[in-house]
Amino acid sequence: MSVSPSANRAMTWREWAMLMALSALWGGSFFFNAVAIKELPVFTVVVARVGLAAIILLTVLRMMGQPMPTSRRIWAAFFGMGLLNNAIPFSLIVWGQQQIASGAASILNASTPLFTVLFAHVLTTDEKLTGNRLLGVLIGFLGVAVMVGFDALSTLGGHVAAQLMCLAAAISYALAGIFGRRFHAMGVAPMVTAAGQVTASSLMLIPVMLIVDRPWTLPMPSLEAIGALIGVAALSTALGYVLFFRILATAGATNLLLVTFLIPVSAILLGVLVLNETLMPKQLAGMALISLGLAAIDGRPWRLLHRQITAAVGRA
Repeated sequence: MSVSPSANRAMTWREWAMLMALSALWGGSFFFNAVAIKELPVFTVVVARVGLAAIILLTVLRMMGQPMPTSRRIWAAFFGMGLLNNAIPFSLIVWGQQQIASGAASILNASTPLFTVLFAHVLTTDEKLTGNRLLGVLIGFLGVAVMVGFDALSTLGGHVAAQLMCLAAAISYALAGIFGRRFHAMGVAPMVTAAGQVTASSLMLIPVMLIVDRPWTLPMPSLEAIGALIGVAALSTALGYVLFFRILATAGATNLLLVTFLIPVSAILLGVLVLNETLMPKQLAGMALISLGLAAIDGRPWRLLHRQITAAVGRA
C-alpha cells in the first residue's frame, strides 16, 4: 500500500469542513434515493447514480481540458476502486436490506471505521492504531447505535446471512479507503480519480442491471424521480466523490471514513430542517457521543482542555 506522509496527523479545519460537507452530501442521498426507489428498482437507481455522475465528471474534465489517463495500470486501479467502493458494497447492502431493517443495517455499516482502523494498522506504515483513535471510533460507533435506537439491536439476532452481507460491505468500504490512497501516489487528481471510479463502476454494474431489472420493461419515471436521480448523481456522487478523494489524499483512510458516523447525523438534521421532523432525545444523545468520539480521534480538544486544566492548577 502506498504511503501518505500526512495521514497520521490530526486533520486540519479545512479537512474537517470537507468531511462535514461530504457527510451532508451522502446523508442527502437518502432523500434522493427514497424518491427514486418508489418508481425504479434498486440496480436501475444505482446505475443511474454512477452513470450520470460519470457523464457529469467526464464532461467537466473535458471542458477544463483535462484528459483522462490512458495508462492500463491506472485504469486497473479505477476498476479495483469501483469494485471495492461501489459494485461489491452496493450489491451486498441491497441484498442485506431485503432481510433486515434499515436501522440494523446502518449500525452494521457504521462498523466501517472500526475495520479501517484495524486494516490501516496492518496494511499501511503511517496510519497506525493509537489509543485515542480506537477509543474515539468505539465511542462514535456507540453514538450511531444510540442515535438509531437500541431497539434496532434486537433484530441483530436473526437473518445472520444478511447481517454478514452488510458487515462484508463495511469491510469492502474499509479496504476501498486504504486501496484508494494509491491514486495520490500515482499523481492522479481527485476529480480524475472520481471520474475514473464511477466510470468503472458503471461498466461493471450495467450488466447486473440489465439482467436483474430489465429496465426496458419499466414505465417512464416521473419528473420527480428523474430529478432525484440527477440530484443523487450530481451532488451525492459526482461532487461527493471529488471531496472523498481529496480528503483521502491528504488525511488518510481512517480519518476519511469517519464520515460513516456523520452520515446519520446529516440525514437526521436534513429531516428536521427540510421535512419538519422532530429531533428525539436519543438522536441528541447519539450526536453528542459521535462528537465526543470525533474529538478523541482528532486529539486537539483534549490537548486544549489539558492545557487549560494544567494552567488553572498552576494558578491555584
